[in-house]
Amino acid sequence: MSDELKTDRPSYLRLLETGALKRRIEALESLLERCTVCPRDCLNNRLNNEIAACYSGRLPIVSSYTPHFGEEPPLTGTRGAGNIFFGNCNLRCVYCQNYQISQTHKEQTRNEVTHERLAEIMLELQGRGCHNINFVSPTHFAPQMARAILLAAEQGFNLPIVYNTNAYDSVEVLRLLDGIVDVYLPDLKYAEDEAGYVYSKVGGYRQCSRAAIAEMFRQMGDAIVVDEQGLLRRGLVIRLLVLPNDLGGLRDSLAWIRRELSSRVCVSLMAQYYPTNVAGTNQRYQLLSRRITESEWLRALSALGEFGFENGWIQEYDGAAFYYRPDFSDRDTPFRDVRDFGPAISFPAPADASEVARPRALPLVAENRIYLCRS
Repeated sequence: MSDELKTDRPSYLRLLETGALKRRIEALESLLERCTVCPRDCLNNRLNNEIAACYSGRLPIVSSYTPHFGEEPPLTGTRGAGNIFFGNCNLRCVYCQNYQISQTHKEQTRNEVTHERLAEIMLELQGRGCHNINFVSPTHFAPQMARAILLAAEQGFNLPIVYNTNAYDSVEVLRLLDGIVDVYLPDLKYAEDEAGYVYSKVGGYRQCSRAAIAEMFRQMGDAIVVDEQGLLRRGLVIRLLVLPNDLGGLRDSLAWIRRELSSRVCVSLMAQYYPTNVAGTNQRYQLLSRRITESEWLRALSALGEFGFENGWIQEYDGAAFYYRPDFSDRDTPFRDVRDFGPAISFPAPADASEVARPRALPLVAENRIYLCRS
């Protein structure tokens, strides 16, 4: 674990000072020539705007950017995370809540921006008081993201960088991002490859996502760094979305995290699933055509306690699925304000899972990394 973990200063600033940041970016951009930026390894020349699985070329696509209050509490704070939503994606999740921007590549071409414009957006969000820059779906634009970080840092940008990913990431790319990214926020979707193929149209999800998260853990360990305001400055938080009929294999994922990483890794358990995109209309995906039941949610909560997870956040069962219904036709405010919804809770979870289901406020204890969750 790097000594940078012990400071509040974003580590990319040190890389900038030594010249290492520029060299990392050049290495990342070289991967675009025969694209191996994600595990799909399409080998198309994106520098010449050759298009393949992610439908993305040389320049980044920014579909929306805004202060956002729906992330984990130490990311949103009081002024919001500075979310930058990239267009397109290397997955094709049939239930993607952001499908309006992730699976409409022809429309998204109009949202292509230069690296310089992306840097300006980062600086604008910093000027608006956001606590960090949260790149949403950054995998296919990792080189472009890194280039924009360099350009912004040269102009006074100094916020933490959050890498909010579907976890279908290249280990090689993640190693090049070591010291550039401050917070990894992967969504561990499935424990089995079959589910990844059927519901996200990608092969080898289990192996690729676990290898990627293991690399994130190598960089960050199980510690998180928060400042005096309780804002997350550095670390790893693994998200687990509870799917209907346990299609994600939640217990297997929790068992793997405990066995191969640590039970002290921060886990964010999410109840926000609702049938969107084609999940609610295509009979092939009937198992995904409903919200999760309360009993499914309680079983997920019980698993957290059973496997001994010590740190993280739990969404409120009743409200989560209603807030997370974005409309990206409104680019400025695609989400409703989560602060209008009720609070959830943090854990460690009590032994009685029914007690966990009742929202309650726990004290903010920075030493033990326990926080009140409003997700």
